[in-house]
Amino acid sequence: MKLLRPRESAEAKAWETFDLLATMVAVVQPDGTCLFVNSVLESVIGLSRKALLKRSMLEWFREPAALSEAIDAVARNEFATRRFEGALRRAVVGHHEPLPVHIIVSQTEHSHTRILVEMLEIEQQTKQDREERALGQAQVTKELIRNLAHEIKNPLGGIRGAAQLLAMDLPSPELIEYTQVIIHEADRLQLLVDRLLAPHRKPHVVTDVNIHEVCERVRSLVLAEHSRGLEVVRDYDASIPEFRGDREQLIQALLNIVHNASQALTERIDAGDAQIVLRTRIARQVTIGKQRNRLALELHIQDNGPGVPDHLRERIFFPLVSGREGGSGLGLTLAQTFVQQHQGMIECDSEPGRTVFKIVIPLP
Repeated sequence: MKLLRPRESAEAKAWETFDLLATMVAVVQPDGTCLFVNSVLESVIGLSRKALLKRSMLEWFREPAALSEAIDAVARNEFATRRFEGALRRAVVGHHEPLPVHIIVSQTEHSHTRILVEMLEIEQQTKQDREERALGQAQVTKELIRNLAHEIKNPLGGIRGAAQLLAMDLPSPELIEYTQVIIHEADRLQLLVDRLLAPHRKPHVVTDVNIHEVCERVRSLVLAEHSRGLEVVRDYDASIPEFRGDREQLIQALLNIVHNASQALTERIDAGDAQIVLRTRIARQVTIGKQRNRLALELHIQDNGPGVPDHLRERIFFPLVSGREGGSGLGLTLAQTFVQQHQGMIECDSEPGRTVFKIVIPLP
């Protein structure tokens, strides 16, 4: 058994912190020999750390020349960092195609003997960029809604009050009927404003949440509304632990998504073959935004409806955007807000006959 010298031992402990990253990391010698690989890289390639150490990093790339040149240039201090794209081979069964990755080769404190190679899945990088844009857009939208709602709310009270006073002085029932229209529309707008402000008004009541109790509550509500023609299938992972969260917010978020799905299934409900699947799973090493989480809850809401129209897919979480006539366009916006308040996110994957909304929430 080889004994590590003090400096090597300290380095080895420092390298272990790379296991906390969501990206693939290797520390290599100038010739490409692996001195360390983190747990993410182990998982992606499909071999243990022990099997990867002392082997060349170059053999895992479809075109190793670019990586070899970058490592050599950084080791000679020609560049502090080199960035390029490549394709990483994998030993995992069922993954015969190389994985496209963005590669970053960087200097370390001892760059003549140790080079840092970091790899990020191009698909994952695109996903992270999309999530960051969505979070930024959600924050801007939230502030816009809050300010707009307050600006609308104040004059609404004056309009309604003036209509009531006018109704008391009008002699003709026909004219009074017009004031009732004003009052009715003012009340409708007031209700809309209250719904816009609801996520910001209610306190965040944190308790222990069992996600399957949330699912069962929503399932019973939807089946009470659609007693025939709709099947709500349970596919639960019983090992998912309880977590701290706002139970009522999560019920409302899930109910909004399931309610949208049931409305999209109107024709299939009439035909008697509509189906919604509630599926729970545990995901490991999940990155939400820029935060890596060891464990996360994945809640899938899948339906066999017509799918989200192409022109709405990028905007379905925007407020007041609805795919059906008469819809308020607030259901998915509120669902996204409630999930984000749990440091989570919602994703949508849709095609005709299969639409899946995925709620991801970090677990302790």
